[in-house]
Amino acid sequence: MIGLFDSGSGGLTVLTALRKRAPKADVIYFGDIVNAPYGEKNADELARLSEAGLNRLTKEGATQIVSACNSLSLSVLMGATEHTEIIEMTRPVARMLRSRAGARMLLLATLATIESRMYPNAIGVTVLLDELPISGLAGAIEFGAPEEEVQKIVREAFLKRRGKKYDAVILGCTHYPLARGVIEREVADIFGPIEIIDPAEAVAEEVMRRFDVEGSGKTRFLISKDPDMFRKRVSELFPASSYTIEVV
Repeated sequence: MIGLFDSGSGGLTVLTALRKRAPKADVIYFGDIVNAPYGEKNADELARLSEAGLNRLTKEGATQIVSACNSLSLSVLMGATEHTEIIEMTRPVARMLRSRAGARMLLLATLATIESRMYPNAIGVTVLLDELPISGLAGAIEFGAPEEEVQKIVREAFLKRRGKKYDAVILGCTHYPLARGVIEREVADIFGPIEIIDPAEAVAEEVMRRFDVEGSGKTRFLISKDPDMFRKRVSELFPASSYTIEVV
């Protein structure tokens, strides 16, 4: 069984990409909403949360795990868990970008992800990477802030890079695709019509390559807090799926 771990709703974007490719995979998802968002937490807190979340998935029967939170990538790669069958967010993206050598890209991410230097370390000199932390965006998306508030956060961040030229924008937080419409409009307005890259696609391809994706297609959601927004997103993203949601 594949386990998928995130601080809340962001990992649903990875699960969506995976389900398009592997409808028969058995998946257990843990959303640690009570501790969300992770993007403003320090390295010690992230290591503790990473270990706790991944251990929970293992105890629930997950044998192969996707850490679907960019902020946790450093903790995973530094061994916060001893689990050997694990995929985090940055390395699949780095492999994908090998075909785009020399491109100029803007990474949108949480402060924790930016400070970890995980994307530059994973990507190396393949592309010219500019990093832009967007404080508060993941939390606003997670807890269902009005679109106007999300747009204000995004625009204020983008204005710091006004006048710069990029070939693509990387959504370096799994929550950001949940506000993709807002982000696309602001990208087009400030940077022009450039590509938006969602790392969930590269991660899903990595899962297909490395993990067992055959099964009965069941999905089991575990959440540490039970907001209506999470249930609403699950019902919208997986309307035809059979699933259960448990508060743990």
